[in-house]
Amino acid sequence: MSTAGATADPLAALGALPGVAESVESVRKAVDRVYGHRIMRRRSNAVTSEAALRGARGSAALSGADWALEEVRRRTDFSGDDEAHTVGAALRLTAEAGQLLSIWRQSPLRVLARLHLVAAADQADQVGRPRQEGEPVDEPLVALPLPSAAETHGRLEGLAGLIIAGGTAPALVTAAVVHGELLALRPFTSHNGLVARTAERIVLIGSGLDPKSVCPAEVGHAELGRGAYLEALDGYVSGTTEGVAAWIAHCGRAVELGARESTAVCEALQRGAA
Repeated sequence: MSTAGATADPLAALGALPGVAESVESVRKAVDRVYGHRIMRRRSNAVTSEAALRGARGSAALSGADWALEEVRRRTDFSGDDEAHTVGAALRLTAEAGQLLSIWRQSPLRVLARLHLVAAADQADQVGRPRQEGEPVDEPLVALPLPSAAETHGRLEGLAGLIIAGGTAPALVTAAVVHGELLALRPFTSHNGLVARTAERIVLIGSGLDPKSVCPAEVGHAELGRGAYLEALDGYVSGTTEGVAAWIAHCGRAVELGARESTAVCEALQRGAA
């Protein structure tokens, strides 16, 4: 967020970065296309449920558990190996996200703690709180330097302050910053990627951009690939104008692909094939 300088509304300032306005507009058009589909007038709950399942599958894939959609749909027991635990955590987080919308704007840190508790309920005293100095972080897919616990706590407080203050930033910008900060900081001892992507989902829903949660960005992130995801994250962490703008655009493209996925679901429902 350093590119925003000392403006009164740094998130809104990010919306003025080169190319970001175009990404915001492209996302809005993609979301509007889904919401304008005739199926959304009659079966929006079915689309929401399918988007949740596909979003959880996509998020788990980015965390190393790349299961086929039908396997995620079929499975009821996620107590097996690490991949099963990851998929189960992603499904629980997706279900939990909708329950936390009213709390997010007043107490985002409380929501993040709850998300980690839901994802990693088996890790005793390390669950539901930011990591302390010296505690290791199990996030093997993100190899960026790990900020100290003190820096992490300070930046989390700063992020929470921006969310509570509100502002005029487009939903995409806020969602991308929340997502990027949580991945950069890795504030918990585990499951930071899953928590970060769920927080992005909460922002997109709570902002009113995607109130029915039918445009799962997680699907798009997975489709774009882990390599592109990590490359874009590197740009965000660099703090450069180009890097931050590229990360926001990457998140925007992910939302667009999520919207495309749900448009396909609408078409299938219309044909009676799903």
